[in-house]
Amino acid sequence: MKGILSLTVNNRPGVLNRITNLFTKRNYNIESMAVGPSEQEGISRMTFVVDVDDEAVVEQITKQLNKQIEVLKVIDITNQSIVARELALIKIVVTTQSRTEIYALIEPFRASVIDVSKDSLTVQITGESDKIGAFIELIKPYGIKELARTGTAAIPRGMQMAHAKSATIV
Repeated sequence: MKGILSLTVNNRPGVLNRITNLFTKRNYNIESMAVGPSEQEGISRMTFVVDVDDEAVVEQITKQLNKQIEVLKVIDITNQSIVARELALIKIVVTTQSRTEIYALIEPFRASVIDVSKDSLTVQITGESDKIGAFIELIKPYGIKELARTGTAAIPRGMQMAHAKSATIV
């Protein structure tokens, strides 16, 4: 099972390291991670996708994260209706013959070509993890020179209130 946790933290040096160390010490595998500024100055949002055996493990991780001083809020969004996206940049080997075929594959995935050279195309694709994985599998036979993929960034849909198991912001 995959658990998805959204954290807001103070944007200070060492916070990311302390949080990832918490996962490492307890032998939890981080499948993906996205970190960046939030809507509030001085506050960052972190989204972790963790590979766990059951929901009790996600609850345990949440409790442990809430003990961290720099963590302001932890939200388990695993079972909520969320908007989740990843970004991948893929440099694909092209020949004169394969270029048209690759463009035909790019279109249905709503990806875009962001760089072109004589022997490669760099494609940008955003979407849910499964969509990006499917695109990568289709492109593999042509040859992938380089691949850079972000972690999942996720927030609850619409005006839905996130069910927080959080520390109080003081």
